[in-house]
Amino acid sequence: MGKDSNKPLLVVEDDKGLQSQLRWAFDGYDVVAAGDRSEAIALLRRHEPGVVLLDLGLPPDPGGVTEGLATLGEILSLAPETKVIVVTGDNDRKNAVKAIAGGAYDFHQKPADAELLAMLVNRAQHVYELEIENRRLQKADQKEPLSGIIATSPEMLKVCRTVEKIAPTDITTLLLGASGTGKERFARALHELSPRAGKKMIAINCAAIPENLLESELFGYEKGAFTGASQTTPGKIEYADGGTLFLDEIGDLPQELQSKLLRFLQERVVERVGGRKEIPVDVRIICATHQNLEEHITDGRFREDLYYRVSEMTIKIPALKDRTGDALVLAKSFLSRFAAEHGTGVKGFDASATAAIEAYAWPGNVRELESRIKRAVIMADGSQVCAEDLELEDVAINSAKDLPLNLRQVRETVERETIQRAMTHADDNVSDAANLLGITRPTLYSMLDKYGMKGRNGN
Repeated sequence: MGKDSNKPLLVVEDDKGLQSQLRWAFDGYDVVAAGDRSEAIALLRRHEPGVVLLDLGLPPDPGGVTEGLATLGEILSLAPETKVIVVTGDNDRKNAVKAIAGGAYDFHQKPADAELLAMLVNRAQHVYELEIENRRLQKADQKEPLSGIIATSPEMLKVCRTVEKIAPTDITTLLLGASGTGKERFARALHELSPRAGKKMIAINCAAIPENLLESELFGYEKGAFTGASQTTPGKIEYADGGTLFLDEIGDLPQELQSKLLRFLQERVVERVGGRKEIPVDVRIICATHQNLEEHITDGRFREDLYYRVSEMTIKIPALKDRTGDALVLAKSFLSRFAAEHGTGVKGFDASATAAIEAYAWPGNVRELESRIKRAVIMADGSQVCAEDLELEDVAINSAKDLPLNLRQVRETVERETIQRAMTHADDNVSDAANLLGITRPTLYSMLDKYGMKGRNGN
């Protein structure tokens, strides 16, 4: 069986002869070896192994265990999910127990038995992979396709997949969406999924800062550049060096600054106000606006050349009313959070609240929904929030929807949306959703497959 580079195994052992033996003892693994702590940590970062085989006797303390235990601690602090199997001296049970107490997965006493070690490594790798899969499933069950983004609708899942694809790149991205749709959350997701995640993400709202201060905020200023400039101060762009700069509401950027921002995007250098020195800056740019920039270009309020620079990739974030089933999913999440925060006895929504949440157009999007749920959780008298608590008692329950005229399309649209509603009401439990829909479980499974939807099993 050949080596599988998808399953790296790190061996930390200062004995070169034993290193050589162990390199060929594990079928199905790409074995990398280190002789000391610094080399081990470097290889851990590079290969991200699921299992580490660690000799406790490492230089500069090869006769003791101090360096080995320190290496164990550093490995687990950097990669707590990694399974570390420590190798100790013959009859050295005391230090083996100490290593287990320090977070080691298992131990093996010298002399090394290749067959037994292989069995231990395989078992540890299996547990590691099960835990990774379990975390992935838990994340899916929490309805968070991206960190901080709660969604189950096809419309939002498509946006999330786009974010995952472009996040590892440095492509300048423009996020378009109405106020309250979560543009800053998506900007943060782009940053956190990128190679720049370890650096800063600096956000600046172009509409919130007075025009006469915005230039110095963005580009910085030299001492004496204007009255009150008592010291040289870097701008937000410089502070974001190595990381991400998020320019919110870029549609409100004054025209004088548009040309300066365009120059920065083209040349990646800034000049502080009152300065002449060009300062190179390595930064990823993410912009956002709720405005129609193409209309601004026609009206002469936004530079066309700047628009093409900031919109190398454009992501349109749908309004909450256009996100099939997401309003109720978000409402349940907000209710759980606020009920816990405020210590209320609220457990859920009654039928009137559920119907109102689904029927209301949510002009303020997620921000409005969050605000109404928070208020309702505090104001509710019983264990359930009603439409009156949400101040939505007058919302028409039967909302008209624009449906296509083609009968097959109408049927499929209604069918998909009804299944989505049932799954949301049943918290994705297939058995409960099937009961709500009045169909059998196998029938619902077939329909879920048809529309590319998922659920969890239930009795």
